[in-house]
Order: sequence, then structure tokens, then C-alpha cells
Amino acid sequence: MKRIFFPAFLLVWLLLSSVMVQAQGEAFGAVRGALRNASSRELSQYFGATVGISFDGDRQNYSSTQAEFVMKDFFAKTAPSTFEIVHQGASQGGIPYAIGKYNGKSGSYRVFIKMKNTNGALRIDTMDFTKE
Repeated sequence: MKRIFFPAFLLVWLLLSSVMVQAQGEAFGAVRGALRNASSRELSQYFGATVGISFDGDRQNYSSTQAEFVMKDFFAKTAPSTFEIVHQGASQGGIPYAIGKYNGKSGSYRVFIKMKNTNGALRIDTMDFTKE
């Protein structure tokens, strides 16, 4: 019984892990595209009900509608020339995150994005922009 249980458990765990990684990659791919295109409307589709956004450590919590306007203003002031995700992963608790590099007309930013599973869908919980 033990000989069958462990391989079966391992197989199920690997399958579930690969599904989570794929869903996480798809969500971050869409977010990456929205940031590259400076599309606050597209980005807002991935916001949770409330979103924490910080610029150089000054964090504010916004509703998804307010966060869309905050990002629209940021894109107007700092239009992106490039945005790339440098690293993505998940915490030990399974919370997906990504670290990216945003190059805009007024400088470069390191971007930390944390997502949260809400009703079976990954939504942006936190976005931190730190000027480099």
C-alpha cells in the first residue's frame, strides 16, 4: 500500500503544481503586456477589489477603479519604453509574485507585483514601484 501511495501522491502533486505555474504565468503575461502598453484599463482587469500601490515606499490602498486612475496618471507622467519580468515565483504559502524592471521616460523602476487568488482567479493585490 505504501509503495503505491507515495508515487500516486507525487504524481498528483506534480500535476497540480504544473497547473498553478501555468495559470500564474498566464496572469503575469497579461499584466506584463498591460504595463508594456501603458494600458491602465487593461491592467485594471487584473486588480482585486482593493489594490495596494506604492511609489518609492509611499503605499496607498485603492479600490480597483481608483487604482486604474492612479496607474493612468503614472503612465502619463512616466510612459514606459520597456517592461520585463526579471523573476517570478511563489511564497511558501503559495502566493504568486513577480519582480520586473520598468524603464520610463523619467527613469527606471523595480516593480514588485503580488497576486492573490480570489474566487479561483489570480488578481493583483500589491504593486510596488521603487525608483532605481
